[in-house]
Amino acid sequence: MHVEQSALDRRTLLRAGLGAATVAVVGSELAFPSAAQADPGADLDWIYSCDEWGARPPKDPLAVSAIPTNKIIVHHMAFPNVTDYSEAQAIKLARDCQNLHMDGNGWSDTGQHFTVSRGGHVLEGRRGSLERLQAGDRQMISAHCPGENGRAIGIENEGTYVTETPPEALLDSLVKLCTTICRQYGLHAHDIFGHWDFRTTLCPGAAFYRQFPTLRRRVFDSLGTDLADVPARRWPDLWRFVGSPSVRVVQYLLAHRGYAVPVNSVFDAATVAAVQDWQYRNGIPVDVDATVTTPTWETLVPELGTDASGAPVTAAQFLLNFRGYPEVAVTGEYDHATRTAVKDVQRLHRLPAHGKLDLDTWCAVVGGVVRRSFRD
Repeated sequence: MHVEQSALDRRTLLRAGLGAATVAVVGSELAFPSAAQADPGADLDWIYSCDEWGARPPKDPLAVSAIPTNKIIVHHMAFPNVTDYSEAQAIKLARDCQNLHMDGNGWSDTGQHFTVSRGGHVLEGRRGSLERLQAGDRQMISAHCPGENGRAIGIENEGTYVTETPPEALLDSLVKLCTTICRQYGLHAHDIFGHWDFRTTLCPGAAFYRQFPTLRRRVFDSLGTDLADVPARRWPDLWRFVGSPSVRVVQYLLAHRGYAVPVNSVFDAATVAAVQDWQYRNGIPVDVDATVTTPTWETLVPELGTDASGAPVTAAQFLLNFRGYPEVAVTGEYDHATRTAVKDVQRLHRLPAHGKLDLDTWCAVVGGVVRRSFRD
């Protein structure tokens, strides 16, 4: 994961100071989420603090976000898949990552909030993240995913998972960490996403991403969530400060609906205007940041049978190919390879494997989460 903080993160650094903390405004609201669901006495001793692993002090003052945390973003580090699972290796990992981010990327501190080693050791990344997790109210503004750095907890996982999957020790600790973050911040298993859902990157790796439905189910079970509390579909809340393959899907679909937008994965001014116009024309509240809300997604995506063709098929094929289905060619024709890949996505998310692109399947394809995925 090698990304720089976005202009948004710099631009929205606070317009006001609250006590000794610097607060950031991300998006259009200044809000302080309630910590009512947080457990200030939660046992977090299993997470190595920055002081415990010998972190360098930040180069610049760090900031606390002023808006609610609404998701977890999971990464792989694109580091070697070492077989040293020791505590010493985990501490070396944290130091190497901080050095890379501060000296190589020019950031103030480690970019992510937390780090998980291949041996299952969990370490604080950006200083202050552990304290904020304990409080469960606001998060440190980070540098792991431009556009989401003020509202998403970032977790880096040691290793590279394009073709390989993480060891069980890492996965077990990731489940424990995600469960804890959800409890402290009032999040849910359906709020767990991958880096490439919001940025154009190969992170978190195609092989790892295939495990996300299972990761979410394990967190769901650990939280004891009632299925009725899961939305039918939790779509990725793309907005004008992100850029990702899923943004390109939105652009293909807008072009299909008659809008003159570039198809380039960049949430540019033309895309902003088109999303807002689509919302207005369909009686959907127009979002000031052009957030692709659930009603926006669900009016924009067309349900496709296996005889479909055109821009919506092209959109699905592009994303399937990008996310680990190289046999899917971007042709605009709903061919056998496309049906096979769609069926595989449906099976991963516990959907009926009929090979068609209905609302649930579209949601899963573009990086969202569906209620059916949590059913036994």
